[in-house]
Amino acid sequence: MWLLNSSIGRKVVMSVTGIALILFLTFHMSMNLVALFSAEGYNMICEFLGANWYAVVATLGLAGLAVLHIFYAFWLTMQNRRARGNNSYEVTDTPAKVEWASQNMLVLGIIIAVGLILHLYHFWYNMMFQELVDHYAIFQTPSPTDGAAWIEKTFQNPVNTVLYLIWFAAIWFHLTHGFWSALQTLGWSGKTWFCRWKIIGIVYTTILMLGFAIVAIVFSF
Repeated sequence: MWLLNSSIGRKVVMSVTGIALILFLTFHMSMNLVALFSAEGYNMICEFLGANWYAVVATLGLAGLAVLHIFYAFWLTMQNRRARGNNSYEVTDTPAKVEWASQNMLVLGIIIAVGLILHLYHFWYNMMFQELVDHYAIFQTPSPTDGAAWIEKTFQNPVNTVLYLIWFAAIWFHLTHGFWSALQTLGWSGKTWFCRWKIIGIVYTTILMLGFAIVAIVFSF
């Protein structure tokens, strides 16, 4: 299969899974912003997306996308390093402003992966997982269904807030490169649209990550 056997195919998989994850991040950020205005509203969303069959299926699907994206990222990075030495993840005509990000995608990817594990522990494990196994009532505070309380509890710890802000910054650098790179791989970026997609990507990614950061900072106080 060309998606596995060719470099272009592997880049297409990276691009499609990356775009899908960006769409999920957009939904996740929009959902988190609700918590700033209404804990009850946020918890209603959490209840709707709680431990039910469609939420479990969606979670497994997102996990599959993330694992596939990370796996292909490491695969492409190792392949590029073998072919070009230290010039890994090289992209033709990469603008100078994103050169650092494009040359350090592996490091950024590792930071993002570690941050994802931390995030899954703080929220997925303490909320959905505890609902699924149904043994939280004995020892857990707050309740797994009280998402707003879990946000508050997590970010009242200043160490968590700093770690998450570092995580958000790493995602920002990753996405500012990955956004236009994905569209370029899919053939949606010609000479005219290359610079446009680059600017759109920076603006969109900045708004996206600022939304996450604002929630973390507000709840830390």
